[in-house]
Amino acid sequence: MLKKLELVIAACFYYCGLVRLVRWWTRRAGSRLIILCYHHSNGANFQQQLRYLNRHYRVLHLEDALQELYHSQPEGPRKRDRRTLVALTFDDGYHSNYTDGFAVAREKKTPMTIFLIPGYMESGNRYWWDEPDRLVEHARVREATIEGRTYHLDTVEERSTLRDAIEARVRLASSVAEREAFLCIVRKALDESASPYAEEKPSLPLTWPEVHEMDASGWISFGGHTMHHPILGYLADPAEAEYEVCESRAVLEKALNHPMRTFAYPYGRMKHIGDQGLSAVRAADYEWAVTTIHGVNTPYTEPHLLHRILVGADQHWLVVAAKTSGVWEFFLRRAARQEVLYG
Repeated sequence: MLKKLELVIAACFYYCGLVRLVRWWTRRAGSRLIILCYHHSNGANFQQQLRYLNRHYRVLHLEDALQELYHSQPEGPRKRDRRTLVALTFDDGYHSNYTDGFAVAREKKTPMTIFLIPGYMESGNRYWWDEPDRLVEHARVREATIEGRTYHLDTVEERSTLRDAIEARVRLASSVAEREAFLCIVRKALDESASPYAEEKPSLPLTWPEVHEMDASGWISFGGHTMHHPILGYLADPAEAEYEVCESRAVLEKALNHPMRTFAYPYGRMKHIGDQGLSAVRAADYEWAVTTIHGVNTPYTEPHLLHRILVGADQHWLVVAAKTSGVWEFFLRRAARQEVLYG
């Protein structure tokens, strides 16, 4: 129901000409870069999104777009192309970015940038944020005691409560070691084996051979996303934050044999980044770092706190059109303020 409502709203924005008007205004406003933030890249909707974006925007690799935004002006035919710059970025490096996204990038001749987590690539383990749902779903006990609380898993409410407790505990962990130790306790308590499930492969990390193939194609560029995806602002030790950021760059550069210039903060809001996250990125000497703070970038945007717009590969192209233009966020925020003011 919610998706249908979103589509109706987006269609109204598009077919009344508002999206087109805002695109025109953005072009007239000067140098702008819109960075879209995806995770997965599969589905027919994604192909339709690319068709729209390639028609109305100039889509570049993130690094090329940022170089142009901050340092240089395009030459030749590009100089006459006044369409607003867009970069497509994908966090975490899911296997679906290879099986689906890479194929579409080649077919549509659309550059993309993927932020990788080398620790997960090397282990092949599932990402920690997928574990709460999976562990509870595959629990082989009817009752489990975890950190002093007993959960009765034969009720929907208790299963939901356990899932939320696991999610909060791993998300707020003050170190990677603490997070992984807690997950081991949960697996043991739920009698859940760590063996992979075939149906989960699209959500597993990319492999090095897949990354090498994409890198060699020229259509996919890569950036760092820490070694193990901790929330940098929540880590107790600033040295661990620096290690996570610096080591990810070192590992990626050694594996791909060329510099890594961009970084994506895990989760990416200011409370998740913290002073130590920003310091770690600067210590790692990344030129640019992207957040998940909504907005459009100008030549005056802080290079280590770049804005992005969150979208999904499963969304209708009309919704992505409205979000990319900025119309979506503007009107939704306005509606939210009106509701707060007038109830």
